Amino acid sequence: MRGDARSFAPARKARSGDIDRWLTDLLRTACAMPYARDRQPGIGTVAVGERDAGVALLAVGSLGRGEPAPGSDLDLVLLHGGRDDVAAIADRVWYPVWDSGVGLDHSVRTVEEAAKVARDDLKAALGLIQARHVAGDPELSRAVRESVLADWRTGSRRRLGELREAAGRRAETSGELAFLLEPDLRDARGGLRDVQAMQAVAAAWVASAPGPRVREAYELLLDIRHALHLVTARGADRLVLQEQDAVAAALGLLDAEALMRRLAEAGRTIAHAFDTTWRAVDRLVSGPPPRGRRPLADGVVEHGGEVVLARGANPRKDPVLVLRAAAAAARAGLPLAPATVAALAGQSAPMPVPWPEEARGALVALLGAGRAAVPVWEDLDQAGVLVRLLPDWERVRHRPQRNPVHRYTVDRHLIETAAGAAAFTREVARPDLLLISALLHDIGKGWPGDHSVTGEVVARDIGCHLGLPLADVEVLATVVRHHLLLPETATRRDLDDPVTIARVAEAVGTREALELLAALAVADGTATGPAAWNAWKASLVADLVRRVRSVLSGTPLPPAPALSPEQAALARHGGAGVRVNGGAVTVAAPDRPGLLWHAAGVLAAHRMVVRSASAASAGATTVIEFAVTPEYGSPPDPATLEADLRLVLAGRLDIEQRLARRARSARPARVPVAPPRVSMVDDASATATVIEVRAHDRPGLLWRIGRAFGECGLDVRAARVETLGAEAVDVFYVVDRAGRLLADEDQRSQVRNHVLAALR
Repeated sequence: MRGDARSFAPARKARSGDIDRWLTDLLRTACAMPYARDRQPGIGTVAVGERDAGVALLAVGSLGRGEPAPGSDLDLVLLHGGRDDVAAIADRVWYPVWDSGVGLDHSVRTVEEAAKVARDDLKAALGLIQARHVAGDPELSRAVRESVLADWRTGSRRRLGELREAAGRRAETSGELAFLLEPDLRDARGGLRDVQAMQAVAAAWVASAPGPRVREAYELLLDIRHALHLVTARGADRLVLQEQDAVAAALGLLDAEALMRRLAEAGRTIAHAFDTTWRAVDRLVSGPPPRGRRPLADGVVEHGGEVVLARGANPRKDPVLVLRAAAAAARAGLPLAPATVAALAGQSAPMPVPWPEEARGALVALLGAGRAAVPVWEDLDQAGVLVRLLPDWERVRHRPQRNPVHRYTVDRHLIETAAGAAAFTREVARPDLLLISALLHDIGKGWPGDHSVTGEVVARDIGCHLGLPLADVEVLATVVRHHLLLPETATRRDLDDPVTIARVAEAVGTREALELLAALAVADGTATGPAAWNAWKASLVADLVRRVRSVLSGTPLPPAPALSPEQAALARHGGAGVRVNGGAVTVAAPDRPGLLWHAAGVLAAHRMVVRSASAASAGATTVIEFAVTPEYGSPPDPATLEADLRLVLAGRLDIEQRLARRARSARPARVPVAPPRVSMVDDASATATVIEVRAHDRPGLLWRIGRAFGECGLDVRAARVETLGAEAVDVFYVVDRAGRLLADEDQRSQVRNHVLAALR
């Protein structure tokens, strides 16, 4: 974090010592001077050593913490035990300070008065919690600090609520330090005040004091503020653009970009720790969490309102566990427990390269959670997990944009764009490629040159690293290369010129890439900031997309599934049968309505997640191939699964009752997802009506869809089911009970609405 930045800590320590000695001399001199009461008849001279009894000088603020910058004001409290000459003593201390030109915030209090002010005034309480004795009677200083700390701890519920509200107001007013062009080092979220607030929480014995990474970040902010005071020759807290190069030079850094990158890292470290601290406060205020553990994914459970590893889960033997835990946390809308993050960061085995399909699916599921993915992503980033999973991430990590249009650093902009793209996963044929391209669209900003050109190269490398098929890698590279094509063309070219449309169509190549670019343009512009995206630009891009789509040949849906030679042989000779072989389940049975969804219901009841499925018929026999994985834990006993499949095929098992019991015990979703979409694809088949369903994957999804078809009197002739991350993209070839296509518009609308209702 610090890199090679110069430290001004010795200078602050020396300045604190100099000020202490000066103030000690001022108080001693003020107490030693003769007072009117000493000249009254009958009153003897008070010994010099006794004159500072009953009076003490207490430093609060930056001097109290021992960290005064060159331009810092002095914040002092003169304590006394009821002396009647305290006003004169105060004048003889304050006036020399004013005469020196140093700013001064001062007060004169008894111990009781100081404690009362602290009980009523949050700022005074925070100052006195970290106050430091400078001169005079140390017993007075000790008494004040003990009284204020006792009150602070006794009233911690109320006082911490005030502290949190104050922090929220600061953040709303001053923004987030890590992402500001001209950050306020003190008051912005992730700034100096947030660390001091965490220290106050620790003083209430509610949470631990800030750890070493936060202390290092805090020291860096103090050094930047120190350098800023030297450069400006005044007590400034806002690091404005015109001072950033000079401040960087004072710190021995290369330039302003190097300075702002370190500043962003420090601010995000502090903000992340600040959020973690308040989670601890919330647990105290809300009382003990409910007991028990609720499974969320294989090796991952919810416990006490956080996501933790299940007993027996071993990151050393399961490299995908870190992504599976992150995806489960985001989908549940819960934080990863700090101890879990530490365990995953320190113990996870290296991810195989290329990534296995499960890891890629977990990454897509994490990104597909939308806004809930951002804090989980930040957890992984703060723990150093991301750069191990994606080494190229280091080049954009904390990289400032230094542009008023952008409101985030490059890396935060990327995850914000991916979170925004999750809202469009129903609008594209490949939601997984949309989310991955959103995450990588500006990855080229870590390299010199045009970031779209360099980004294409990097995205191609990362796509191979992730284990994407080569065809998908090319689509990813194309989207990253042309991610600015639509908004730039829409706002800078004549859309009525056929050449403009032809050139965009040539660059894009396919309708699939066009819809990815269209969704990415919206997510990218929205994540950039208000100046980058508005209704006018959105309408121009939509118009351009409509025109380009008209000249591109549509990418046809995959053909209706056909039986492989092995499946055809099974259909001809096996009659009815069930075969479970690891993650592959094959069902062959006489064709009848509901066969697909009844079989899917059995799998859901056994907590098996259908990753893909294909159903096709040969004569009077239907063969269904399922690719499944356990939702969590060990897979079910194959013999039991086969037996239940045979029972449901024979009509002797009420699988709906089992699923209803499971649904009642299921944990309600906390994270909003894009609504499902059901569409009729015309002219895709001459023998069946093709219905495409896109929805957020969840247990029993295929059962719900199939049951809705059955209730509408439809028979599924063939199906192609695929889960991409957490998104289901399912295509069904259906006919009515008479074997006819759905030609009546009212009937089509009824089917669409009925399926949508089943998915809600």
